[in-house]
Amino acid sequence: MKKIIAMMLALMMVLSMTACGAKPQETEPPAAAVATGVEDGVLTVGMECAYAPYNWTQMDDSNGAVPIANNPGSYANGYDVMIAKKICEANGWQLEVMAIGWDGLTPALNAGQIDAVIAGQSMTEERMAEVDMAGPYFYASIVCVTQKDNPLASATGISQLTGACTAQTGTIWYDSCLPQIEGAELMPASETSSAMIMAATSGTVDYICTDMPTAMGACAVYDNLVLLDFTGSEDNFQVDQGEINIGISVVKGNTTVKEAMDKVLSTMTVEDFNNLMDQAIAIQPVI
Repeated sequence: MKKIIAMMLALMMVLSMTACGAKPQETEPPAAAVATGVEDGVLTVGMECAYAPYNWTQMDDSNGAVPIANNPGSYANGYDVMIAKKICEANGWQLEVMAIGWDGLTPALNAGQIDAVIAGQSMTEERMAEVDMAGPYFYASIVCVTQKDNPLASATGISQLTGACTAQTGTIWYDSCLPQIEGAELMPASETSSAMIMAATSGTVDYICTDMPTAMGACAVYDNLVLLDFTGSEDNFQVDQGEINIGISVVKGNTTVKEAMDKVLSTMTVEDFNNLMDQAIAIQPVI
């Protein structure tokens, strides 16, 4: 009996030591899945609705315009809307457009108010540190716009540009391109592309810097403007092509929506993009 009791005590001590010395292996909880935003079958897209020919506001649904969800009675149209419709049609999603100011687009995306930004955003390193981007959905180039009777209308390179200039706030045009012009009188950035274009057509500035579609749209509406394209010249803006191409912003880690968008965009050629942009320019309203 003593031997049995001793063995039982020894066994209890071993079990006690094992319980004290061994800790259950701790595992990190799995990372929370990123919501796609399209679980309800609706892709909510943010854009300014004031950035022709990429996007604009009109008061009817002509030419395929779609309602602006947060601006009852108004409709959005433009190149961005056309691209968004193609993406939604291919994926069986319903398109919802929200009108949001330029500086508020990325914050609205990261706050979950919208599922994507399709608004003529350049694919800059700074922007891609905040969001993931699908695309490009347009291959852009940087140009300038001035009045036809301005002496600068004959300029063949940026070294010949002088005087007052501006571009839209929060863009590579204002932050990176205009500072490359020696002696340029850099005026305050315009809050919207419409304000930027009005500065050019009114003569408030000598020239503006923007991308090709925006410049083409402005020149199509205002016959006193002329486009200055220095592409192919060594006397041109020095930019990374990847930073001026146009992409679609989604929340970081939202691979489902990004890959779905890239799949659609990969079937389109540069010519397809350009033809669609020409259609947008042809139907844009007066800025």
